[in-house]
Amino acid sequence: MLTETLKSLFTRDLNKLKSEIELYRNESDIWKIQEGITNSAGNLCLHLIGNLNTYVGAEFGKTGYIRNRALEFSLKDIPKTELLSKIDETIVVVNYALNNISEEELKMEFPILVFESKTSTEFFLIHLSTHLAYHLGQINYHRRLLTL
Repeated sequence: MLTETLKSLFTRDLNKLKSEIELYRNESDIWKIQEGITNSAGNLCLHLIGNLNTYVGAEFGKTGYIRNRALEFSLKDIPKTELLSKIDETIVVVNYALNNISEEELKMEFPILVFESKTSTEFFLIHLSTHLAYHLGQINYHRRLLTL
């Protein structure tokens, strides 16, 4: 079942996100940007948490999460421990929510119009997984650039 695959991928990549955040030796580096880099690792982390809590947690887990996307990119200096805790909470929420999605629902139209045209739920969930992986790669690169 696709949801089991997605749970495995989201859990793997969210745990890798935790590892990346933990690997920053200097906590303030999580929030640094340099020329040519528009987002800090901390802001990308908040963005990923907000994204998954919105489109998976609130939509399928009925968590009541309300997203403030602007804050994902404007907040600064959130303690590393808080980021790690938020990632752990997101893992739980995503797994719970994905447990609530049937095969039938995967084939249905995703309830929120996000792109220019409608997509199926399965398409959008796969998109969310690749979106996580994309930003995870950016965070890895950001960390390595700052810790060389």
